[in-house]
Amino acid sequence: MGPGSSFACAITLNSALTPEQQRLYQDPLVIQRILREARTIAIVGLSTDPQRASWFVGSYLKKEGYRIIPVNPKADRILGEKAYPDLASIPEPVDLVDVFRPAAECLAVSREAVAVKAKALWLQLRLINLEAAEFAAAHGLAVVLDRCVKMEHARYFGRLHWAGVNTEIISARKARL
Repeated sequence: MGPGSSFACAITLNSALTPEQQRLYQDPLVIQRILREARTIAIVGLSTDPQRASWFVGSYLKKEGYRIIPVNPKADRILGEKAYPDLASIPEPVDLVDVFRPAAECLAVSREAVAVKAKALWLQLRLINLEAAEFAAAHGLAVVLDRCVKMEHARYFGRLHWAGVNTEIISARKARL
C-alpha cells in the first residue's frame, strides 16, 4: 500500500530525508501507534518560555491528556511539572522521548532513551540525526524524525482538518469525539 492508497497517507513535502528514510522514520502507521500507545512523554529541551515551540507542544500534549515530564537542567518546574536534568533522573517509566535539542546532541539523548527503556524516540521538526535514529532503532525503539509531535497528533487525532488544513487524510468515517 503506497502513499495515498489508504486513509493515512504520508505528507512527504518539505522533508530533507530521502524516500527510503521517510519510509523508515516517518511512517504514518508508526506515528499513529506511538501517539495512541504513549501516555508519558519526556520532552528533552522543554523551555520555560511560553513563546518557544517546545512549550507550546508540551502545553498542547498536556491538554490532550498525556503525562508530560520536562527535561531541562536549568529549570525546576515547567507547565506545573517537576523538571529533571536528564532522562536518567526521571523516577518513572517513559513511553516517548520527544527531543527539542540541536541535532548534534541527539545521539546522546538517543543513548539515554535506550538506557531508560523508553519505547520511542521522536526528533522534532527539522531535527535529523541518522546516527541517533539508527542507534535507537537497533535497540528496539520506534523512531520518528523531522516531524512535529503536536502537528501529527492534531492531524491524526485532533481537529486540524476542521480549520481547513489539508491533513491528507480522506475518510468517510465520522470522527470520534
